[in-house]
Amino acid sequence: MRTIRTIAEMRAYLQNARAGGRSIGLVPTMGAFHAGHHSLMRAAREDQDEVVVSLFVNPAQFNDGADLAAYPRTEEQDAAEAADLGVDVLFAPPDREIYPAGFATSVHVKGLSEILEGAERGASHFAGVCTVVTKLLNIVQPDVAYFGQKDAQQLAVVSRMVKDLDIPVRIEAMPTIREPDGLALSSRNRRLNATDRAHALALHHALEAAQAAVAEGERDATRVKTLAAAHLGGVDAEYLAIVDPESFDELMTIDGRALVAVAARVGPVRLIDNVVLQVSPGGDPSRAPTSKGESRVHATP
Repeated sequence: MRTIRTIAEMRAYLQNARAGGRSIGLVPTMGAFHAGHHSLMRAAREDQDEVVVSLFVNPAQFNDGADLAAYPRTEEQDAAEAADLGVDVLFAPPDREIYPAGFATSVHVKGLSEILEGAERGASHFAGVCTVVTKLLNIVQPDVAYFGQKDAQQLAVVSRMVKDLDIPVRIEAMPTIREPDGLALSSRNRRLNATDRAHALALHHALEAAQAAVAEGERDATRVKTLAAAHLGGVDAEYLAIVDPESFDELMTIDGRALVAVAARVGPVRLIDNVVLQVSPGGDPSRAPTSKGESRVHATP
């Protein structure tokens, strides 16, 4: 595996790959790898001839300077893990390479990026995500880009952006990877102390309660949210919502696919989680895959 720092070198490397007819997969990350990242890399390695993993802690998507400063940076360990998984290139540019002096452009998806995470983290959050993802897709020009379902709204925003801007890439959503006790893996988890780690499980318990309520026949979204919220314990959620997984429009009745999403601050750490429910025409609900090895979701432009 090689580490590349500049756009020019990245493009030169991939020009040779394309000339040889090789397919390219991109896994965009902010580093501090865990099993969730590993699952994306494994999928890319299985599917593509060339695998590029970007490692860039994007300052444009942080609305809290302290959160940006505290975000874990472990490039040496990340590089070793990526190499072990067969990644071809770790693209780890400095800030000035992505945002040079005078940079003045922003990509904004109206509506979808202004609710839930957008409302809580500020309008600049998804604009920062969309801008950096657009740059990465333009730099790498992958055939497929791999994203995790845990960041469900980010996935929906990026998919809409790719469709609206006619970017020729397939977005592949990979299932959320969880700890044995159900906590969704996140680079932020390493900042939880033992007490906060135990409290963080409340997010997963709330989602399980929502799933159980629907499995038992409840279809009223307000009632399902109430039952789920009762399992949050002492954790004060920023939001607990039931929405359409693509449009993020709020649902009043759960009929078909529904996303149950939750966000909360636990100690010093802000955590998010979600589960996608599918109610079949016959009325039987099933939970979307949330662990490695289960089916993927494709979003094509």
